[in-house]
Amino acid sequence: MGKKKIVIVGAGLCGTLLAIRMAQRGYEVSLHEKRGDMRKEDMSAGRSINLALSARGLLALDRVGLKEKVLEYCIPMHGRMIHTKAGETFLSPYSGRSEDYINSVPRGGLNSLLLDEAEILDNIKIHFDSACKSVDLKNGKATFRQANEWDVMETGDILIGTDGAGSVVRKSMMSRTTELLFNYSQDFLRHGYKELSILPAENGGYRIEKNALHIWPRGSFMIIALPNMDGSFTLTMFHPYGGEAGFNTLNKEEVLTAFFEEYYPDLLPHIPHYIEEYKKNPVGTLGTIKCYPWQAYGKSLIMGDAAHAIVPFYGQGMNASFEDVRVFDDMLDEYGDSDWNLLFEMYQDARAENANAIADLAIDNFHEMQDKVNDPDFQKKRKLEMKLEQEHAEYYSKYSLVTFKPEMSYADAMKKGREQDKILLDIVSNVDEIGELDTKELVNKILN
Repeated sequence: MGKKKIVIVGAGLCGTLLAIRMAQRGYEVSLHEKRGDMRKEDMSAGRSINLALSARGLLALDRVGLKEKVLEYCIPMHGRMIHTKAGETFLSPYSGRSEDYINSVPRGGLNSLLLDEAEILDNIKIHFDSACKSVDLKNGKATFRQANEWDVMETGDILIGTDGAGSVVRKSMMSRTTELLFNYSQDFLRHGYKELSILPAENGGYRIEKNALHIWPRGSFMIIALPNMDGSFTLTMFHPYGGEAGFNTLNKEEVLTAFFEEYYPDLLPHIPHYIEEYKKNPVGTLGTIKCYPWQAYGKSLIMGDAAHAIVPFYGQGMNASFEDVRVFDDMLDEYGDSDWNLLFEMYQDARAENANAIADLAIDNFHEMQDKVNDPDFQKKRKLEMKLEQEHAEYYSKYSLVTFKPEMSYADAMKKGREQDKILLDIVSNVDEIGELDTKELVNKILN
């Protein structure tokens, strides 16, 4: 009997990492990607939100032996650099522990690295310009339109859809809603995003602090910036569609110029080309997708954004998808592959609750990043959290539980973190200086 074959639809970050791990386990892998080879052409078209790689994603990369190689392309970010409307800046650290930080990594660069590694493995075949047109969920089959010319059918022992928020595999499951009892929800924010950039300084250096995630919070809208290896920053505008700050309103050069002069004056010296980029780059949508089940008939499965697309405001979208791969790998060790239906059932039950939790946390963080970072009580709470983490190794803030404790599930981190937030906000609202607080007594109260 030959090796079992896995057909994977989608060669993005999740699909390519999954292909590598399954090939390392000895499976024959057929990986299909509807786009061309991103290593040979620019695929972002101004829609690239830089990624924040943290502990959960690094664990998964370590599983396939790529952690150290990926870190060579990362820039550590130790906190949020807040830029006020008045031009003042202050750093809000992610953690009170110096070893805790997140990493800025370009999506295209990381995906290209994974594709390079996948091509090295003899038991992976990658098919570019291969768009999935239809899926036979019961038999692990899919039909692909290749190079926009001819159709090819692939059959695997199982088929896994890692084909993103617009997943064809998930849509096939949705077409059998009654039979599969398939639940699905899609919630769009009333905000979109547009990419801008800060170019490197003339000497090739960075025009603003390199090791931070920069935020220009302005209430109902904001700009964030993440550093790149070449000295540039990828900027992302998160704005509503309507109203004074809306993309639909900022549609004339003089209106756009006046708006930036009022709300982002300290940014303007760094982005002399912003009008050109603003006109050229499209507005992307932001939404959350939740669904269940993630599998059909023990032959077809979805993971990554195909199963749980989230907004980018906790920096966990990629990390959650990579964690999908690691958890699936763990469950293969536990349950084996003699009964795919059992494996799929156990996998989806382990992941769905946690995917929903990080989706909800990402929405929470959207509102926090827009406005609360400037709130005096929020700032006091963050200072108190830093102090607690510096003085008591056992204490982790909600953000740290999610970002720096990968052994804790997203659902547990959300529950515990929200309880801690409530206690701390109640405390800081009744004190003028956090220095007067007994941190040992406070940690005992929170953790016990």
